[in-house]
Amino acid sequence: MMRRLLLVALLVLSPLAVQAQEAGESPAEAISDEIFGPRVPTDYAFGAFQRGYFLTALELALPRAEQGDAAAQTLIAELYAKGLGVAQNDQRAAGWYQLAANAGDPLATFELALYYQDGIGVPKNRARAADLFRKAADAGYLPAKYNLALLHVEGVYASPSLATAAALMKEAADAELAEAQYDYGSMLIEGAGIAPDPVEGARYIGLAAEQNLIAAQIDYATLLYLGQGVDQNVEEAARWYGIAAEAGNAVAQNRYAKLLAAGEGVALNLEDAAMWRALSRRQGLSDPSLDRLLVSIPAEDLARAEERARFWPSTPPQMANVPDTPEVDLSAGEASSLPAPTDAEQSPATGAAPQDP
Repeated sequence: MMRRLLLVALLVLSPLAVQAQEAGESPAEAISDEIFGPRVPTDYAFGAFQRGYFLTALELALPRAEQGDAAAQTLIAELYAKGLGVAQNDQRAAGWYQLAANAGDPLATFELALYYQDGIGVPKNRARAADLFRKAADAGYLPAKYNLALLHVEGVYASPSLATAAALMKEAADAELAEAQYDYGSMLIEGAGIAPDPVEGARYIGLAAEQNLIAAQIDYATLLYLGQGVDQNVEEAARWYGIAAEAGNAVAQNRYAKLLAAGEGVALNLEDAAMWRALSRRQGLSDPSLDRLLVSIPAEDLARAEERARFWPSTPPQMANVPDTPEVDLSAGEASSLPAPTDAEQSPATGAAPQDP
């Protein structure tokens, strides 16, 4: 009601009404656009796509695509590329991406570049891919700038220039593209194409870690552990290693296991350490130094750790409903006759062999 009264008043008082009449436009529409901004035509095909009505989206987009509508052509390409509502068909997807790219759609140009780079639906042609990446980047499409930066680093299908790569990478990183944040952070740390800045490099890698990029989480954990570019914080390092380990990364599982076995940055827990060791071994990563840290683990705890690893990330059925074992206060009774795994004489660092109980 308030909007209608406002428009009526402006129709009487505003010179926009006179200008609209002289231009042959509706005064109400002209004033409404001035106050609330121009109206965007409703894209029913994209709306159907967002709601998962893929066949409806195809039906609505097809007439527009046949008339040269680049957005509709890209939408159809996406349907065929991902097999949404239709049989997945790389050749048809590439054809629609090509039409949309010819019409200047940056997303279609970028996707077509990826197809030529990997030989999906079209013959593999990295020179053609580089040209398409460049066109999409020139149109302002940030993922294309990232890929173009990688080509400049490679220096085969684009001019070899680390400085150009760093500039493009920064644009994509500042637009919060996680991969670009990670790579630009690495370039800053190494001084590749840009003046070295370990502090700013660590910051960018941390931003990528926050976006769940596993490689960034591992590197950021290492920077925290070593205190490179950031204040040393072993507890935070352990936390990031743990996050990446939970995501299934073998390197993170191995490093998190070491911290658990040494009680460094996290509470000492040999059983958990043995479980993460088993998981990293499953992916082909063996580590004698970690084995030495776990030499004193009781056989029962080791067996339980191996069983947990076998069912990970689920809980073994026989352990799912077992209540927690109550803690026993040994201060009032007989002390345990077994040495604690953290006793100095039992530490692998001393070279002492574990005693036989």
